[in-house]
This record gives sequence, C-alpha cells and structure tokens, in this order.
Amino acid sequence: MTPPPPLGVFDSGVGGLSVLAELRRALPGQDLLYLADTAHVPYGARPDDEIRALTERAVAALHAQGAGAVVVACNTASAFSLTHLRERFDMPIIGLVPAVKPAVQATRSGVVGVLATPGTLRGTLLADVIREWAEPAGVQVLRAVSTELVPLVEAGKADHVETRAVLREVLTPLAQAGADQLVLGCTHYPFLAASLRAEFGDTFALLDSGAAVARHTRRVLDAAGLLAPDTTAGTVRYFVTGDPARAAPVFAALLAETMHNGEEPHRAPAPRIERLHT
Repeated sequence: MTPPPPLGVFDSGVGGLSVLAELRRALPGQDLLYLADTAHVPYGARPDDEIRALTERAVAALHAQGAGAVVVACNTASAFSLTHLRERFDMPIIGLVPAVKPAVQATRSGVVGVLATPGTLRGTLLADVIREWAEPAGVQVLRAVSTELVPLVEAGKADHVETRAVLREVLTPLAQAGADQLVLGCTHYPFLAASLRAEFGDTFALLDSGAAVARHTRRVLDAAGLLAPDTTAGTVRYFVTGDPARAAPVFAALLAETMHNGEEPHRAPAPRIERLHT
C-alpha cells in the first residue's frame, strides 16, 4: 500500500512548533513537513495582500515538496488567507481559529483577554468567533496587541526580562479589568508561558488552539483518505526560508520545550534544517 503524502505545516516563523507538537501527538504516524518563513517574519504588521501572497508562496512550496494537505499554523496568515488558499489549491487547507469559545465557557469573571498580533486583530476570524460565542454569553473580550513579542520569541528570548517587560505593559490593563482567561492568539505565544507566569502568576488561564486544530486535522485527513496509520512513527523535516544555521538553536530550544515541558531545552541537539525558497 502506498503511504499517504506528508502533512505540511506552515508558520511565519518558529511559533508553529507549538502546533507541530500537538500534531505529532495527534498524528503519531504522519510524516510532517514544517516550513518557517524566517526570511519574512513577523507577518503581523504587514499589509493584508502581502500576508496572502507570502502564505500562498509557502503553501505552494510545501505542495511542491509532496504535501497532500497543509495546516496554516499561523493566526495572522489564517486570518487573511484561508479562503484564498482553498480556492487556489486542490487539497485540504486547515487554519487556526483563536480559542475564544473555550475561554468564554471557562470564565468566571465574565471578562476574557486576547493577546494577538496586529494582523490577527485586523482579520475577520477573531471578530467572527467573538460574535458567535462571546456576545451571546454576555462575556466581555479585551484585546491586547504587540509587535514586539514575535521577534523576541524568534530571537530565543521567550523567557527573558525584556519579554516580561513587554507582557507587563500590554497585559496589566487586562488583569486590572478582571480578565481571568487569556487567549494566546499567535502560535508564538504558548512559548511565553514561563514569562507570563513570572509576571502574572495564576491571574490568567492560558488558552491556545493547538490541541483543537490537531484533533480537527486528524478528522480531516481521515475523511480525505490521507491519514497515516499509527503503527509506525512518522518523520519530520524542517525548512526555513532564511538562514538555517541562525534558526537551528532557537528550533532546538523550542522543540525541547514542547517535548520536555521546558526542562533544560539548551541541551537538545539542533535539528537538521533545510533552506527552502518560496
């Protein structure tokens, strides 16, 4: 029997590794191709048309590498590109939706926060889920935005005094307003958990959509006949559009964090990363 094609996973940078970890848990037999557009990260402040164009080029590159489906593991790219991609490519395209629904269901204060990039806040997906879930429940959604956090994670500073200062500035108003749930509206942001805990303790429950999108991806692949059996372990290939050597230490640290709950990530070996032009 011919094995199913690999699943492509795309993000503007290293943040999608948080989604990749959930996909590996949900799809242990699936071969995966991870592409980080490190030559153009961050996407959040870019014009809408440029975000769509960069995302299309990345998905086309993964398709050329043999991907039979692609997870757009980037909230900003998902906010602007999903409809366009589904019209352009004859394969399943799976995107991210901010985890507003579980935040609304879990809140006791009636106030939830969303930490996102400017691009995600401009897009329609966030507004749609707020309208569908928060407004009928009478839950107030407060938005916080930063252009600094993604570059800090990309620079290997997810748990750093500089990062904590940014989080303190942008999230203190949400804490003071009584938010008890914080939706992490960017795949880079789960890697900020240690900094968030250092600054805010248990003020916020942290929610992201990685596990949910992994479960959804399994259902989509199964329905399309693209799901690999779980009997053998799948492989992962890593690609970047920028400098592989520069990306390798950050990849190693964040991959170790997803596998070992943050214990001594600096001891993880650097993964083999290939350069891919899009």
